[in-house]
Amino acid sequence: METQEAPDGPDAQPGFICASFNQDTTSLSMGTKTGYRLFSVTSVDKLDLIHEGVECPDVYIVERLFSSSLVVVVSLSMPRRMNVYHFKKGTEICNYSYSNNILSVRLNRQRLVVCLEESIYIHNIKDMKLLKTLLNTPTNPSGLCALSVNHSNSYLAYPGSATIGEITVYDANSLSTVTLIQAHDSPLAALTFNASGSKLASASEKGTVIRVFNIPEGEKLFEFRRGMKRYVSISSLSFSADGQFLCASSNTETVHIFKMEQPSPREDEESPTWSTYVGKMFTAASTYLPSQVSDMMHQDRAFATVRLNMFGLKNICALALIQKLPRLLVASSDGFLYIYNVDPQDGGECVLVQKHRLFEGSDDFVEEKDEDKTEEIAPQPSSQSYAATVALPSTPPSSTTLMGYSEEGGAQKGEVIPEHEFAESPVRLDDENEFPPVGNQSN
Repeated sequence: METQEAPDGPDAQPGFICASFNQDTTSLSMGTKTGYRLFSVTSVDKLDLIHEGVECPDVYIVERLFSSSLVVVVSLSMPRRMNVYHFKKGTEICNYSYSNNILSVRLNRQRLVVCLEESIYIHNIKDMKLLKTLLNTPTNPSGLCALSVNHSNSYLAYPGSATIGEITVYDANSLSTVTLIQAHDSPLAALTFNASGSKLASASEKGTVIRVFNIPEGEKLFEFRRGMKRYVSISSLSFSADGQFLCASSNTETVHIFKMEQPSPREDEESPTWSTYVGKMFTAASTYLPSQVSDMMHQDRAFATVRLNMFGLKNICALALIQKLPRLLVASSDGFLYIYNVDPQDGGECVLVQKHRLFEGSDDFVEEKDEDKTEEIAPQPSSQSYAATVALPSTPPSSTTLMGYSEEGGAQKGEVIPEHEFAESPVRLDDENEFPPVGNQSN
């Protein structure tokens, strides 16, 4: 569910800007030079294009709410403005502007979080009322943050320091700080919650160690070593739906999958092998060694790995159960989605089973079209306050468009986001009955 920046490297797809998986890894969202695309990833052999939006070019943030038609989009042409669309109806639900560039957006069925470099805005997603503004947060140039997809707790994690790997865990429902976690010595690079919000995984800029903490207490549960030879830039972390596995991708050619399990002492007693004996000796010796060396000896290595055929390209990874089998999904800035089989029992090297092209061809993205679309969008006034809404297009307002916002951030009048968008079960996109008309309301 991580969003990545514009691609780099000679093999990167020119039209590709960003990618993200939705909260339950049933679809992939992709920002492009001409707009955005939404794909279904519920089948291995077929990649269905659900929707292609061309409302604005150069989309660098696109986030979909589960399997609903609600999608949040931010464009490079207006980086301070967030647009919320109902893509099936082809209407804009609302838009919102902020004092600085939007770096990331996270959402669940209860909250929508917008992260700027030194502030975070928490909205009630059903009416987009601004509930809380966290000002003067530590400098966060990448907009790093994670929101629990379990809306009953809505935990939010973000850097608590710009110089060390401290994590602030915040309850976006009760609007209060939960705990501070001293996770790493160097600044944070990646954060993610498991589906229930009971575990939080983190990695630092060094990228060598990944740690998992229980939430809300913040105690360390697991520590995994990704590598020792070199520092890497971890681009994404993602738990499996059951929380038993964690995958990590970086700017290297290897994706690692770690397993959340504690070694069973009974197994050690029943199989007194040479390796078990050596392991016990190392464990005993570690109590007399410096803490850094001791920590290294207790770190677990990857349970399974994938070796990509590219190096240096940005990518995001996710674990999903597709057609009743565990799969690893890797969306890369080369314009492809790679699907691997994962052996949940023995791990090892994962097998590539499918490779899907995310673009019909590079001809889809013509520079002249991009320039024309950019000219159609008026520049944003620099004097506008963070809670003021940018004027909507000059077309008549739709039945699902919010007309504007007060300075306090609440809707002045218009429609709330339809309740069916927050159903526990996936919304059936082909069923018009899922989208009943909504009457006019005043707030």
